[in-house]
Amino acid sequence: MSDEPDSTLPVQPAHQLPVRAESQRWLVTGLWSEQAVGVVGGEPKCAKSFLALDLAVAVASATPCLRHFPVSRPGRVLLYAAEDALHIVRRRLEGICAAVGCDLPQLDIQVITAPTVRLDLPADCRRLQRTVEQLKPRLLILDPFVRLHRIDENASGEVAPLLAYLRELQRRYELAVLLVHHAKKGGGRMRAGQALRGSSEFHAWGDSNLYLRRSGQELTLTVEHRAAPSMPPVALELAQRGEALALELRTAASTPEIPPPSSIDERIVCALANSDRPMPITELRTVCRIRNATLRERLIALTHTGQLLRDDQGYSLARSNSTLTATSS
Repeated sequence: MSDEPDSTLPVQPAHQLPVRAESQRWLVTGLWSEQAVGVVGGEPKCAKSFLALDLAVAVASATPCLRHFPVSRPGRVLLYAAEDALHIVRRRLEGICAAVGCDLPQLDIQVITAPTVRLDLPADCRRLQRTVEQLKPRLLILDPFVRLHRIDENASGEVAPLLAYLRELQRRYELAVLLVHHAKKGGGRMRAGQALRGSSEFHAWGDSNLYLRRSGQELTLTVEHRAAPSMPPVALELAQRGEALALELRTAASTPEIPPPSSIDERIVCALANSDRPMPITELRTVCRIRNATLRERLIALTHTGQLLRDDQGYSLARSNSTLTATSS
C-alpha cells in the first residue's frame, strides 16, 4: 500500500461540514436550488424550452423568473439549444426580455454555436468542460438531451455515465446544470418524474426538477426538489404581450381548474388549497381517496417538511404555500 499523501480520500468530521445559509440555498427561489442539477421535463409542445430560456433571462438579469420567483444568485448563463436555429433562440430571448423589461445586449447569456455537441464523445466532453472552465457560468442549460447523444436512453448503463459527467461539471465548477428532457407520450397519468422518457436515472439524478404538463389549453408546472419542500402545482400560459411571447403565471381571473394531480402529495395539497378551513383526516381521506395508513404517513411527512400545518381542527397549507396557491391558481 502506498504511503503517498494522495493515496487516500479526503475526509472531514460531520460536525465540521459547511453550513449553507438560507439565502444561499436557491439559484431561483422555489424553482431551482443553488448549484443543482436537474431536468425540465414534459411532452412535446409543453413550452419546456420557453421555461428554460425564462430561467436563463432571470438568472442573467437578476429579475424574477416568470415575473414571480426571485433570483437569489444571478450570474452568467451558458446555453446550448440543439433543436432551434440561432435566430429563433435570439427571437425568443428578445421576447422574454421584452416581457421582463430588460435589454438582451445587457445580459450575460453565452450561446454555444457548435452544430453538434455529443456527451457520449470524449472529445466533445473535453470541449464542453474547457468552455465551462473558461466562462465560469452560474447556470448551464442543455436543450434537449435527446440531441446530445446517440445512446439508448432506456439503458441505465448508458445514461448513467452521461449524467455522472454533468454532475462532475456541477461539482467541479460550482454551477447549476439544467437539462431539458422529453416525457413519454401518454405519460400524463403517471407521476411527473416517472413519466420522463427513458431510464429512471433521469428522475433520480435531479436535485431540482420542473415538469410541464398540458391538458387542452391548460399548462401546469410541477416542482420537485431533493432537499427542499416543493410548492403546489401552478398554472402557466404562453402569453403574447405586444411583440413579446413569454411564459407567465395565469391570473386568478383566467386560471381554469388545474387537472387532478397524480401523486398522493399533490392530491393532499390540492384538497387543502381548495378548502377555506383546516380539514380533518376523515374528510381528507374521503376527498383524496387515499388509504388511511398511507394518508397518515404522507401527512406526517408533509408536516415535518413545513408544507402543512396541524391544529385541533385538522390540517391546512403552511402560509407560504397558501399564499402562492392564492396568487397563482
